[in-house]
Parts: sequence; structure tokens; C-alpha cells
Amino acid sequence: MQRKVIITCALTGAGETTDKSPHVPITPKEIADSAIEAAKAGAAIAHIHVRDPETGGISHDPALFREVVERIRESETDVVLNITAGGGGDWLPSEKDPTVGGSGTDIQTPEERHQPVGELLPEICTLDCGSINFGDQIYMSPTDWLRKQARLIQQSGVKPELECFDTGHLRFAKQLIQEGLIDGDPLFQFCLGIPWGAEADAETMIAMRNKLPEHAHWAAFGIGRWQFPMALQSVLLGGHVRVGLEDNLYLEKGVLATNGQLVEKVTSMLALLGVQPMTPTEARQHLGLKDPYGG
Repeated sequence: MQRKVIITCALTGAGETTDKSPHVPITPKEIADSAIEAAKAGAAIAHIHVRDPETGGISHDPALFREVVERIRESETDVVLNITAGGGGDWLPSEKDPTVGGSGTDIQTPEERHQPVGELLPEICTLDCGSINFGDQIYMSPTDWLRKQARLIQQSGVKPELECFDTGHLRFAKQLIQEGLIDGDPLFQFCLGIPWGAEADAETMIAMRNKLPEHAHWAAFGIGRWQFPMALQSVLLGGHVRVGLEDNLYLEKGVLATNGQLVEKVTSMLALLGVQPMTPTEARQHLGLKDPYGG
């Protein structure tokens, strides 16, 4: 077990959660403010999606990402930026013609998924390493698209966070490494408890950890009520931590949380194990990230 770990806060996500909690940030200002709140509470990394400021729904608008990033970078609070590059993968077949997408389908090309990353150059971006039945829809990330996206990320100099929602995703991520498309020590994120991917339990996390390549960094998260158990399990197994309103809305049963409160809670829980959160500077050094401030 490490004595210092990286805490990532996933701020808002793209799910239909804004009507379930008033604390889910929607506008660029709210998202940036939430990132700063989380950083002050102990998060080293802020994982960023954006939403349509008018509807609260999913958005991929590079201008919204730019406003969030600029607000955070112009603040006096340091935090490592991790921009999603996994949007635009939702597929729901039309009831009339299953060969075309129905209502709710939202597909982007690899180039479109990469656009905010290529323009803003955060320290980290996500790379969702495969397709999956995601609830009642399909998340599409075909292997040829992933290879193309990995090359774009590699050319930009941004570190990919290899998101694995199932064991096959981990297997393909290792294939990307073998093909020379991932530079440096790889960074993995185990995404547990998503219907219908890998389960949120110790056995699954151990199995995935044991399949990691040499010199890999890794973290794990569970959704909903599994957020805190999986956070502690990850640390006990040598990994890092992710919490945040993208994955869980509650501080405890019936009590809605802010991102800062979720980070504070997991920080307090880790303290009982003698584990401290890394600072953003320590996280950059640990993961081999570029310094956006030129230090």
C-alpha cells in the first residue's frame, strides 16, 4: 500500500443527473469552480466533461471546454487537468430501422473526440478502450477508431488515461502499448459497476490489477454506493482513487454531496489508513506529466 495516492475528482460527467442533484455543475463557471473546490479539498486531478449551459445535457463544444480550462488555469489553485475524449459514443438503434441510430444516439469521429484535447493540451485525457453495453445503450469505440485516437493523443504530447470498463478493454489497452501507441509508463483507470461492464468488487479489481503491464500506474472507481468501498479497495491494492459527482451523488444515504465534500470524505477515510493525498506537483512527477506552467 502506497503512503501517498492521487485523488481524481470527476466533476460532472454526461449522465442525466442534473435533475437529481442541484450540486452537479452545469455551466463552465460552475464546473471550473467545482474543480477548484475539489482541488482545495485534496484532489490532484480534475476530470472534466462539459454540459449544455441551457439544458444541462451532454455537450462536446470545444468553446465550453476552453472556458472551463481557462477559468481553472487563471485561478490561484493548481490542479492537473484531465479532459474527457470519450464523448460521442452513444448508440441506440432505431426501432423502425436498427441499421441507423435512434433517439439519443450521439456519435463523434476520433478526430472530433480529440478536438478539445488537441486545442487545449491538458496534462491528461481519457481513452475509453473498447465498446460495451452501457446500460440500455451501446458505447461505441471500435479498435480502428481507438488506434487513430491514440495516435492523435500521442502526437499532442498529452498522457492518455486508459479507461477500462471490462477485462477485454484492458487486453486491448495492452495491445496499444505493444504497438507503440502509448508513450511512457501507462496510466489505467478501472471503471467498475457500470451496467454491464466489470463488477465493483474486490475479486474483479484484483484480477484486473494482476493483468497490468509492468510499470503501469492505475486507479479505480465504483459508481453509486460503491464509490467509497472501491476507493479504499484500490488504495489497499496499490492503486489510486477517483471520486466525484460523475459517478456518485451522495455523501451518505439520503445526503446529496458536492464534489468538494466527496473529496474531503475520501481524504478523511484514507487518513485512517495513514495515507495522504498527493499534491498536483507530486502527481505530475509521479506520472511523468508535462508541467503546464513550465516549471
